[in-house]
Amino acid sequence: MKVVLQHLTKQFPSRNKKSNDVVTAVNDFTFEIPDGKLIGLLGPSGCGKSTALNLISGLIAPTSGRIFFGDDDVTDLPPENRGVGLVFQSYALYPHLTVRENIMFPLQNLKGDDRPSKEEMEKRVLEAAKLVQIEGLMDRKPGEMSGGQQQRVAIARAVVKMPKVLLLDEPLSNLDARLRLQTREEIRRIQRDTGITTVFVTHDQEEAMSISDMIVVMKDGVVQQIGKPQAVYDDPINLFVSKFLGTPPINVFEGRVKGGRLFIGDEAVLAVPGAPDGDVWAGIRPEGFIPDANGPFTCKLRGVEVMGRDISVVCAHDRHQSPQIRAIISAENVIDEHAESVRFALKPYKVHLFDRATEERIRFDTGAKGGN
Repeated sequence: MKVVLQHLTKQFPSRNKKSNDVVTAVNDFTFEIPDGKLIGLLGPSGCGKSTALNLISGLIAPTSGRIFFGDDDVTDLPPENRGVGLVFQSYALYPHLTVRENIMFPLQNLKGDDRPSKEEMEKRVLEAAKLVQIEGLMDRKPGEMSGGQQQRVAIARAVVKMPKVLLLDEPLSNLDARLRLQTREEIRRIQRDTGITTVFVTHDQEEAMSISDMIVVMKDGVVQQIGKPQAVYDDPINLFVSKFLGTPPINVFEGRVKGGRLFIGDEAVLAVPGAPDGDVWAGIRPEGFIPDANGPFTCKLRGVEVMGRDISVVCAHDRHQSPQIRAIISAENVIDEHAESVRFALKPYKVHLFDRATEERIRFDTGAKGGN
């Protein structure tokens, strides 16, 4: 089931009762979610991603704009008539009911011809439990289960009625790091097995990039960029997107372009043919540094962290936005930990330029893999 959002806007009254101002949580959101795909809604807290999810579900009504499931306009339909499955950050399980009873609950609430027989309910509950691999826990109650197991019950309850659209609102936030990794892999597997169109809301860019077919990056209620995760990472449209995606984050320097060359401080660190002269923000991905004793870019060495197959070179530069630069290089390289400085060459396709005032991307010809 494809989901089409047309100029979706949601405004809330200001908390200041003396003011007539409004807060725009979602601003003119237009997007088509393809049938059977998993879409990650991504952004910092307060960016509007959960509001967008609640608009799709029908829990709140838009100020303007329309929502379509397939060819059907569902903008004015109540949540129970939209055919959506919801999984929240809190598991919201009934503590006095068993796993079986929790999963069956949505089926028991169906009315008329939509309500399956008892035998069919039992069959679908078992299928949903097997899907999330908890069929051996059917007689347990939530209090007897781990957080990861409870989240699986919540997912099974959401998919048991085979919704047209599955909506997940920060479903992994209450899990520890190991369970987060395991459960996000399970969500991806379940989505592929069922083929249900799924919207996954998270502030964790690593989560979104690892399981999504496409990501939507939001800021202050406005969609910044939409695309495949790797494509958005490699080709960010502005400084915000480039800084939000990536672990470790992109290294951002005060720079200037003059005569087709990028200067950081007094050093001409890279040829940037096609970029206009002027002050820029220069973003360099951690993997964009190449150790080179004769390289054009010099940084003060602060330390070397060995991480197995990679080395993290921690350094500093007075034109960097923060006190610490991280360069990720192969462990095959040898770095003198006692040196005062380290020199790098740069991979052109891992360097992004942004206008100093607007923070919009400035293109240049890399002449190499990845484009720019």
